[in-house]
Amino acid sequence: MSYFTIKDIMTTKVVTVEMDDSIGVIREIFSHAGFSHVLVVDPESGTFVGVVSDRDVYRNVSCFIGSLSEQARDQATLNKKAHHIMTRRLITATEDMSIKQAAELMLANRISCLPVVSEDRKIRGIVTSKDILQWVFGVPKKKATRDSQG
Repeated sequence: MSYFTIKDIMTTKVVTVEMDDSIGVIREIFSHAGFSHVLVVDPESGTFVGVVSDRDVYRNVSCFIGSLSEQARDQATLNKKAHHIMTRRLITATEDMSIKQAAELMLANRISCLPVVSEDRKIRGIVTSKDILQWVFGVPKKKATRDSQG
């Protein structure tokens, strides 16, 4: 049996946002994208500092946005910043980590993505539970649509 690593399945074109980008901006990214995580980077150093998932956005945006009941306070929820809602507990992978190790790490920590970072915390890619399932079952990946944004 050959040894497969994260590098074999990770997506290298990753969408990033900065700590002061608004939830409105992140919500817009998710509404046009085929993925559910953006990585947050420090604007000065470019290092990885957090993750925002679509679930984080949904939890923090008023359910009245876009409805007839929408009020100014509902619209204001879109002005919160990434650093207000991002996950700061950094659980990451390295390119040489085995796919099995990555899956175990995700299960143990109840997370659905692993940012892949270098020693200096620069983003190299991302691997999701979907990527692992596709690899396990031999389902080809669709062309990545995760273009970098900053």
